[in-house]
Amino acid sequence: MKKLFKWFTSSKDNISEKRYNEIKTGLAILIVFVIAVLAVVIVFTVNTVKDNKGSSSSSSSEITELPSSSKPMVSIPEPPSVADSSSQSDSSENDSEDSSQTDSEEDSSVTDIKPEGISITYNISNSWENGSGTCYQVDMGITNNSPDTVSGWEIKIPVKNVTSVEGWNGTYKIDGDSLVITPADHNKEIFKGGNVTVGFIVTSSGSFEIESAEMNGESITVIKGTVSGDNNQQSQGGNQQNQNGNQNNSEPVDVSQLLERNENAKQGDDWLYVKDNKIVDKDGKEVWLTGVNWFGYNTGTNIFDGLWGSELVSSVEAIADHGFNLIRIPFSAELINQWAAGEYPQANYNQAYNSTLNSMNSLQIFDYVVKLCEDNGIKIMIDIHSAETNASGHVINLWYTDNFTAEEYYSALEWMAERYKDNDTIIAYDLKNEPHGKPFEGDAAAIWNDSKDANNWKYVAEQAAARILAKNPNVLIMVEGIEIYPIDIDKNGDFASTNEKDYYFNWWGGNLRGVKDYPVDLGEYQNKLVYSPHDYGPTVYQQPWFKGDYDYDSLMKDCWGDNWFYIYEDNIAPLLIGEWGGFMKEPNLKWMTCMRELIKKYNLHHTFWCFNANSGDTGGLVLDDFTTWDEEKYEFVKQVLWQQGGKFVGLDHEIPLGDNGITLSDANGL
Repeated sequence: MKKLFKWFTSSKDNISEKRYNEIKTGLAILIVFVIAVLAVVIVFTVNTVKDNKGSSSSSSSEITELPSSSKPMVSIPEPPSVADSSSQSDSSENDSEDSSQTDSEEDSSVTDIKPEGISITYNISNSWENGSGTCYQVDMGITNNSPDTVSGWEIKIPVKNVTSVEGWNGTYKIDGDSLVITPADHNKEIFKGGNVTVGFIVTSSGSFEIESAEMNGESITVIKGTVSGDNNQQSQGGNQQNQNGNQNNSEPVDVSQLLERNENAKQGDDWLYVKDNKIVDKDGKEVWLTGVNWFGYNTGTNIFDGLWGSELVSSVEAIADHGFNLIRIPFSAELINQWAAGEYPQANYNQAYNSTLNSMNSLQIFDYVVKLCEDNGIKIMIDIHSAETNASGHVINLWYTDNFTAEEYYSALEWMAERYKDNDTIIAYDLKNEPHGKPFEGDAAAIWNDSKDANNWKYVAEQAAARILAKNPNVLIMVEGIEIYPIDIDKNGDFASTNEKDYYFNWWGGNLRGVKDYPVDLGEYQNKLVYSPHDYGPTVYQQPWFKGDYDYDSLMKDCWGDNWFYIYEDNIAPLLIGEWGGFMKEPNLKWMTCMRELIKKYNLHHTFWCFNANSGDTGGLVLDDFTTWDEEKYEFVKQVLWQQGGKFVGLDHEIPLGDNGITLSDANGL
């Protein structure tokens, strides 16, 4: 270009003016053309490089399969696949956004499909470990795209390694290698184009997926995806977790404000005391503790069981409105110690129904339970149901195990007593649920004597009570019995004999014969001691005293009198029957009627077993949905709830018991 320009300027004098101008114009046009061509070449080259890069990335995605757990279980079009970790860029932030978007697209592509006929869509919305295996919470929608209404349906799902099931909006059972689901009364019919939602929790020793299913003997379509329906059982966001370990699908709440004490509460005016065989308030007025058990804090749920299909707030309100003035809450000592260490195991509940809880960790949720009970005039009794967290932990004989020491047990009680010492909503501690053990188990069985042996429950109860009362001298101390007691304490007071014929037997926690020989000594706090036996009917176990035509008098003679009722009759201390209850049918109903007669005749304190629908050998006060009350059972128990003038009587001096009750200040006392 320089040479051309030099020639052009040097030749100016040798050509005509006209010719010079023509050459000048042509060169200008040539230069513009060359520049344009170069620009096109550059742009083409850049776009080609970008296209090649994008094509390479896309190819990598296309050959990467979805994880098997994300694939639909039926032959429907696959959702867009996502690249595995080897194809991701270094920007984890962008990768996270892409992955989240793809998951959302996958759910949409699955649930938008409407297979002809009957289909079920399921989602495993939660899982957690317990002592028996892994619990899986499954939300399920049943859709009828057939031309007819489906009535009286039964679904069978092949399962492996499943040991138990419980659920809501239906009836569930394990039949061999099948999970069988039948409808509740309200969803027996599924109309054309209709959808019903159910849910259940299975315990399995392995993984859990639904690969096939039948309805009324015919194969139906199975889809894994988002469940939608009237019950809104599946919240958006899958199993995303917040910093507190709970799914958070709602706006955060002000937890500190939510946990504030009731403005009508007067701290310290509700502590209770023992006078002979009665329990009285600060003014000496005799009271009657008539409560209910609600478990879950011992099982690994880390919250009340049943909240996977019901609402906490309305459940507590319903307990108060039905007249129960006390809730005995079973705990594992392990969970309490985790809280004390700043660890908060996830509370497992339906986050859509209980969105208020989603901003809280499991300890804060329990604080909220305490707050709700206070708001509704209910008092609380803490029960150490097991040492370790385990749905079957109550079958362990003692308050310690190979993995959990007696000192850890004591520490759990001390921490709770210290934390809640200034809250008279928690008025009592049941030191340990059902210590037990048989003669052949030796040191692994609970005993009752004047020794300092590690397995001597009487001595341990005194030590545990002393530690609690050192933190809070105002609470009541509940001491349960054991299982066996020597017939001849002079010969076998050390429980050395392994011969069953040398012992009296009773229900676990129900043998308090030792109180006559070795009463529990709380020193200056003897006015805080209550003995708390458990008693059950023949449905739980066919005890010897149920043989033949038993009745109230024979039960008193063969069981109740010598095992624990003498404590009340001899004015040694009050009694609180910590557990009693069962199914409303024979042979259990006869025993329940006798027990209710005893409680009513002497105004014995009691906590009925139980609120939970998932108590296998007794049933509960509510049905499988944990919302609908078993009215027949409730009417039976209602006769031994504290009432005055048609109103239920609470144990709070300022806050009435629910919407149908009165305060302790308004009550006359017994």
